[in-house]
Amino acid sequence: MVRIIIADDHQLFIEGIQALVKSMKNIEIVAEVANGQLLIETLVHTPCDLILMDINMPVLDGIEATKQIKKTHPEIKILMLTMFSSKDYIEKLLRAGADGYLLKNTDIVELKEAIEAVMLGNSYFSKEVTERIMEGLQKKKHDDKSKYLIELTEREIDVLKLIVQEFTTAEIAEKLFISTHTVETHRKNLISKLNVRNIAGLVKYAIQNGFVD
Repeated sequence: MVRIIIADDHQLFIEGIQALVKSMKNIEIVAEVANGQLLIETLVHTPCDLILMDINMPVLDGIEATKQIKKTHPEIKILMLTMFSSKDYIEKLLRAGADGYLLKNTDIVELKEAIEAVMLGNSYFSKEVTERIMEGLQKKKHDDKSKYLIELTEREIDVLKLIVQEFTTAEIAEKLFISTHTVETHRKNLISKLNVRNIAGLVKYAIQNGFVD
């Protein structure tokens, strides 16, 4: 059973998410809060596995709440549901440690897919968010290219680019004509070499360093 807390100051949105989540199996909403401070206080006495959270909230916003929660409860997954798809918001949330980023117009299929992905330890970004990430990569392509070529091998760069574009391990292996085991090895090496914890960390590094063809 995945225990979920919803953090949002709009009751209509909370009711909409409730309706979507309640139709899913093995998922339980254990609390609802209207701001980041209440969320942090609720976590003291209410265990949960996943937080569905808005960015703009009173008292303490989603970005600051994410930073604090990831320091004290790194095991809790945080999936942002917001109206904002700007590159600045995406970068701030990745730095804060968010595990996924969805727009509020998501449907039940994508929400379920996102929940499953982050609970498995992966990151999840909606199509619109991925497009913003790629736009950012295009803008930084020339500025940082020489920097990352020194730090990473050509094959590691190939794998990282495909990870950013949300290709699966099997798809990356097929595109690069290598085994899935080799892809996993490159992924682990990238995480170790770049000193990040997970796929979200790799995506953040890619945003900052301009990985794009």
